Amino acid sequence: MNVRCSAALISICITTGSALAQEGKIERGRYMVLTGHCNNCHTAAYAQREGNVPEKDWLMGSGAQGWRGPWGTTYASNLRINVHAMSEGDWVRYMKTLKARPPMPYWSIRETTESDLAAMYQYIRTLGPAGAPAQPYLPPETEPKPPYILYPMPPK
Repeated sequence: MNVRCSAALISICITTGSALAQEGKIERGRYMVLTGHCNNCHTAAYAQREGNVPEKDWLMGSGAQGWRGPWGTTYASNLRINVHAMSEGDWVRYMKTLKARPPMPYWSIRETTESDLAAMYQYIRTLGPAGAPAQPYLPPETEPKPPYILYPMPPK
C-alpha cells in the first residue's frame, strides 16, 4: 500500500469516526430533551396529547398557552429560534446561569452537565429554526387571554 493510499484511508477513518461521534451526540441530545421533559412546556399541546406530537413540531414554544401565577404569565420560549441565535458555547453558558420565571425548572437545568447541554444544543439545531418567538411575559396585573394554566405557588 502506498503512502497516498494510507493517508486517504486514515482520512476516511477519521471522518467516519467524527461523523459517528456527532451522530451519537445528537442522539444523546434528543434523549436529554425527552427525559428532561423539555417538550412538556416548549412544544405546544405536547402534554395534552401525551407526547403524540410529530418531532418536526417539537420545541417551537408553548404557542398560545401560558402559565399564570403570582409572578404574572409566562410562555415557554421557542428553543429552535434561540439555539440558532447562539453558538454552542453561548448556549451552554446561558443554560448554566439561567434564572427564569416559573414554571421553568432552571435549578435543574443548571445541574445538567456541559456535555449534555452541548448535546441538547446539537440536537435542537438539527430540527432547524422554525416557528415564531414566544409571546412576551405578562405582569401579574395583566389578565392573559386563554388558554393558560393557573399555577399556584406553595405557601412560604
